[in-house]
Amino acid sequence: MNAINVYKQRPDAAQGESPLYHAGLHELAGKGPKHAGVSLREKKLLGHLTLRGDADDAAFASAVEQATGLALPAALAVVSAGDQSLQWLGPDEWLLIVPSGTEFAVEQKLRAALADQHISVVNVSGGQTLLELSGPNVRQVLMKSTSYDVHPSSFPVGKAVGTHFAKSQLVIRHTGEDTWELVVRRSFADYIWLWLQDASAEYGLAIEA
Repeated sequence: MNAINVYKQRPDAAQGESPLYHAGLHELAGKGPKHAGVSLREKKLLGHLTLRGDADDAAFASAVEQATGLALPAALAVVSAGDQSLQWLGPDEWLLIVPSGTEFAVEQKLRAALADQHISVVNVSGGQTLLELSGPNVRQVLMKSTSYDVHPSSFPVGKAVGTHFAKSQLVIRHTGEDTWELVVRRSFADYIWLWLQDASAEYGLAIEA
């Protein structure tokens, strides 16, 4: 797939688009090899919220579940329901991803449910993006890219970790048998996109809408 260096001037009207809008992924969709070993999809324009609080406080855990419908995940884990997910980032920090356009309402709902507690809710939607990788050769691409052990015995479905990736950092989430997600900071998005093209070249890379 001749995808490298497909960059275009980002129009002013597209300032609200994803960090990889200018890379032309939407124009590359469907043009890759038919039997690609790796498929990539940018799950763009989702709402990203970071939540901080006391995980040992039953009232906090209950309020979060009441507001989001998701129970606080265990360490190094992610739980999801539809387009919404909640991921452990640290002992007192989680990443909540919600459908586009609902982030403000979800933030207000969380604040109302946690009104009497010492918490923090920050909308970081503009600062990162989510890339979904699927296919039979994704694990091989990850093995090229990170020193973290992605063997099934070490990285089962439902696990999520922040780690080094090539010469950058991101979060890897194992969401299905052959499906993984990368939570990428906006400043690293171009680099990760170019890296994935190179790392996937021998298996074939297809872009999905």
